[in-house]
Amino acid sequence: MIDQDIKKLGFGLMRLPKKKDNSIDIEETSKMVDLFLSRGFKYFDTAYVYPGSEEAIRKALVERHPRNSFYLTSKLHAGAAKSEEEAKNEIYVSLERTGAGYLDYYLLHALMDDNYQQYEDYHLWDYVKELKEKGLIRHYGFSFHGTPKLLDEILSKHPDVEFVQLQLNYADWEDVNVQSRLNYEIARKHHKPIIVMEPVKGGILANPPKEVQELFRAEEPDRSIPSWAIRWIASKPGVMVVLSGMSNYQQMEDNSSYMEHFEGMSEKEEKIVEKATTLLFKDAIPCTACHYCTEGCPMNIPIPEIFSCYNMVKMGVDPEDAKFYYERRIKGKGKASDCLHCGQCEGMCPQHIEIISKLEEISALFD
Repeated sequence: MIDQDIKKLGFGLMRLPKKKDNSIDIEETSKMVDLFLSRGFKYFDTAYVYPGSEEAIRKALVERHPRNSFYLTSKLHAGAAKSEEEAKNEIYVSLERTGAGYLDYYLLHALMDDNYQQYEDYHLWDYVKELKEKGLIRHYGFSFHGTPKLLDEILSKHPDVEFVQLQLNYADWEDVNVQSRLNYEIARKHHKPIIVMEPVKGGILANPPKEVQELFRAEEPDRSIPSWAIRWIASKPGVMVVLSGMSNYQQMEDNSSYMEHFEGMSEKEEKIVEKATTLLFKDAIPCTACHYCTEGCPMNIPIPEIFSCYNMVKMGVDPEDAKFYYERRIKGKGKASDCLHCGQCEGMCPQHIEIISKLEEISALFD
């Protein structure tokens, strides 16, 4: 049975405060840990592949507070291992680094369509059950970055999974690549508690375009901008914990203040976030990802996925960061500059998007 005493804010330990020499600031982290616990929060999230994080939380948390006063999570990343044996040894490395004795929650890390089979080949689903039987972990689940179809397949094949971690936020809710809403609905269909990652989309929703910030401040001048994103997703039914990768004491002070006695977002506030989403995408290409345009493309260009990367830039994402996702989307397929200007896509588009000119614009940006 999943723990019932978890408040909805979790401390994500991937982006801990750093000193000038780029080492993790243990003193600052310890102050953040103390405030987090003092306000009744318990859930700490690290991973085998987060550099220095597991060692840091040993010093800042495990060695300073009773073991039964917190829940510690880590993750097994098959892609970081060269063999099944090496993958299965990650739990022991994590336990040594954290000094925790056991992990309350353990995840198979970052499953997606192009790496899922490795977790099957390494027999890791049976392995996490063995770890639970041995008392090394209390609950097991997985974090996910794939398609709704794959998520449904995994949860159908492994119904014993106790929870799932998903990338959910109001910017990605209808995104054709992330498909937040659809993945959320699949998890709900399978009755799995949901842990939320990237609620502010890597910081983008903490500093959205000016019009969005003005909208939020007009309603609540004293409320922080990121609070809107975190409270919005925390209000969704089935959400167990919303992780925030806090990097300094001020972020901890802010997030823990409005989540300490959180009871949900009002209907009026929901409508404001809905309006903010419209503003966020006002300059975006109005692609619905129906894929009618791709069915006859002679160059196999993934047009909707490419448009999604372009829309990231319009939303405020750094073009170099968006280019990273663009290059992932076109892997093994055509890029924007491969367009032959045949026009078949435009003839099929229900939204009447000028696809050819948009691909030229995207090519100039990414290719």
